[in-house]
Amino acid sequence: MKAAVVHGANNLRVEECPDPSAGPGEVVIRTKAAGICSESVRALLGQIDQPPPFIPGQELAGEISEAGPGVRGFFPGDPVAVYSAGLLGRSVNGAFAELVRVPKEIVEAGGLVRLDEEISFEDAVMAEPLACTFTVARANGMKEGQTVLIVGGGSVGLMHLKTAKWSGCKVIVADKNAARLALAGQMGASHLVNTGQNGLSEETMRITGGRGAEVVILSVRIPELTADCLSLTAPSGVCNLFSLSPESEAEAARRQIRLTASCGAAAGDFRKCLQMIKEEAIIVSDMISHRFTLDELPTAVEKAKNQELIRGVLTFGEQLALAF
Repeated sequence: MKAAVVHGANNLRVEECPDPSAGPGEVVIRTKAAGICSESVRALLGQIDQPPPFIPGQELAGEISEAGPGVRGFFPGDPVAVYSAGLLGRSVNGAFAELVRVPKEIVEAGGLVRLDEEISFEDAVMAEPLACTFTVARANGMKEGQTVLIVGGGSVGLMHLKTAKWSGCKVIVADKNAARLALAGQMGASHLVNTGQNGLSEETMRITGGRGAEVVILSVRIPELTADCLSLTAPSGVCNLFSLSPESEAEAARRQIRLTASCGAAAGDFRKCLQMIKEEAIIVSDMISHRFTLDELPTAVEKAKNQELIRGVLTFGEQLALAF
């Protein structure tokens, strides 16, 4: 099989690798689509604490190629999406390969979800990042009528926007990238703050009448923005440091702000989000800005580094919606 293998920092090679086989309780997936998330980009650049060589990629959809002994209810040819459970691309080889071995821990946890009517493989790989934002929304106690400030309008920020809008919230999106802000506006953001032209604090306080937002989500990995996010959280509100560890507990406690740092997806949210995508309760296809083949992955990394894509997807063969 062909796979993208990280051999070290800035040393990515698309090369031939041995085909994986399914052990007891495992399956092998023939990849149809794989999502390119920020964590995978850092992995491709050798910027995560993981010894090479390894195959990155956390978001996977495809067809079962082989089911190992003991696997029940799934058969070769079944179209599935995979809940990675933090394992794919980390402790086991990931989705950036033509064939992917899914360990029994994922199978036993209900991490294989059969795809049914009217959902494409491309849309299916968007379920896990969307589920991450649903997990955050639950941790934040997000509810109808609240004002939510999302700092960072990249792919994760836009997922938070979709989840907040679905929850009935008024949403402010802040970013310095005008193209991202324009897309956030198209997706229903109530207010847009271009931080390259206006002060984040001043604009947020103007929009909220000086109170701040009931929920603030920092969706970019810039720890220096933590203090700003806390200051813009309304008293007794919630501040979520997505993908960052909270280090400002004292300030949060002083202002009775609940500080959260949820970033992973729960399995139940993953299944729920697949269903919502299928029913078009939340549209995700408008977030896929670029599609690449496996051989084009180095180009995808460069575009991600230069903030030229919103969400990229690796495609393997013909991509069609499934209908039964």
